[in-house]
Amino acid sequence: MHPLIGTAELAGLLGGPRPPTLLDVRWALSGPPGEQLYAAGHLPGAVFADLDDDLSAPPGAGGRHPLPEPENLQAALRRLGVSGDRPVVAYDAGDGSVAARAWWLLRWAGHGEVAVLDGGYAAWSAQGREVVGGPAGPASVPGDFVVRPGGMPVLDAGEAAALAAGDGVLLDARAAERFAGETEPIDPVAGHVPGARSAPATANLGPDGRWLPAAELAGRFASLGVRPGVEAGAYCGSGVTACALVLALEVAGVTTAARPAALYAGSWSHWCTDPSRPVATGHDR
Repeated sequence: MHPLIGTAELAGLLGGPRPPTLLDVRWALSGPPGEQLYAAGHLPGAVFADLDDDLSAPPGAGGRHPLPEPENLQAALRRLGVSGDRPVVAYDAGDGSVAARAWWLLRWAGHGEVAVLDGGYAAWSAQGREVVGGPAGPASVPGDFVVRPGGMPVLDAGEAAALAAGDGVLLDARAAERFAGETEPIDPVAGHVPGARSAPATANLGPDGRWLPAAELAGRFASLGVRPGVEAGAYCGSGVTACALVLALEVAGVTTAARPAALYAGSWSHWCTDPSRPVATGHDR
């Protein structure tokens, strides 16, 4: 299954014999809560998945959005109606960054048919497609998905540092100002992993809010030193937005489903917890 799906294709699948499971994963650090957005309007049949409670472990030494324990993730996905024999489509408010976390997590857990709605809820509703209201709750039919971790590569802090310092490329998905250490609104330390390259995830999108064509994404990553065959990894503030870079690399054809880019799941919120780890500032590596 291609990592991205358009609104027209999704509408066709929803009306077909094997409709996908829909996950509404809208979330924003500054609010409003995703559940409120879901209650006000969501795609028909969608179930609300909470980034903090369903798609992450509690914050702590592992960062602000650590990977959930497999048994907890399996319970959450089954409650959301996810099964192994049905495709899954995740959507967020629009930019795809949080939906990419759901895509990455399901791929990591062993699901082979997962996609992100290109343009998210904003694109769907702007086209006048059907939306419904109502409070969030479990799926009407529980899923049976079995979580088998390891479907996507994960970096720890040492591996991320080695990748950035070696022959590979470690991409930082945060805004350029945060990469440079000019501002840090969330974490206690400003800066970036030495050797990493600034690659804001927002640059994956065109002016219409949809993902750039594959050729344009490939050109962007080539300018950052990432080409087919080059080992690549990504991180961000807490391991969420970086998933959008992993997805974009696959859409671009720079990586493949068989050999995807790696994710530093703890990301900067984990890196900066250890004062012995070096911190770089400025716009250069």
